[in-house]
Amino acid sequence: MPHFLINTQNINNNKVTINEKELFKHIIKVMRSKIGEKILFLDENEIQYETVIENILPDSFECKIINSYQSKRKIPLKLYIAQSVLNSDAQISSIQKATELGVKGIIPLYTDNCAVKESVIKNKIEKWQKIALESVKQCERCDIPTVFELSYIKNIINNYNSVVVFAEKYTDKNFFEYIKENPIDKSKSILIIIGPEGGFSEKEFEFFKTNNIPLITLGNLIYRADTALTAALTTVINGVLYG
Repeated sequence: MPHFLINTQNINNNKVTINEKELFKHIIKVMRSKIGEKILFLDENEIQYETVIENILPDSFECKIINSYQSKRKIPLKLYIAQSVLNSDAQISSIQKATELGVKGIIPLYTDNCAVKESVIKNKIEKWQKIALESVKQCERCDIPTVFELSYIKNIINNYNSVVVFAEKYTDKNFFEYIKENPIDKSKSILIIIGPEGGFSEKEFEFFKTNNIPLITLGNLIYRADTALTAALTTVINGVLYG
């Protein structure tokens, strides 16, 4: 069941009152929720509320709280993803999957082989943040990732404690081999960099080499960029938390 985001100001006397126009419209008009139905809410303190609708008015409704608890639906990693921006559907899929997998932030990158113009990317950030927010609701995640402004590889590599690049060229070392030699502190920030469908340019590979940024392989198969993102995030999460 998807949950809906509220603020503690919506809560009083063990009840949740919703009078925000858009939230009221979505739950009552679109979902056609009725008195007696259960609704999940999440506040800014990551407290989950299990509620039952008690009263519906023309422009608001009230729910009784039947249970509340600290949500655990997030990963214990400061994990960030930077990916060369993809064409529309693939970019949306990447944001959804990154959100579902628990990243703290999504950085749209402009690379040499980027498929989308810089001017277009800059106008999409707000839309992508909304997509991330909708994904948070669907997967019941309790923290909201930030979709950052457009950036470039050279501007982000010094902002994180650990940085790894997943690429199909110039490496045969997988992530599990890498962390045996270079343990990653799970309490520190981790940045994963993923390239465009056409791969990184030779200039960008030279930049990685010059700055000692490790290149990691996902194996013998060549993935679409949005699939590579999912595979890379899953690999890093499993490797750092359970490897």
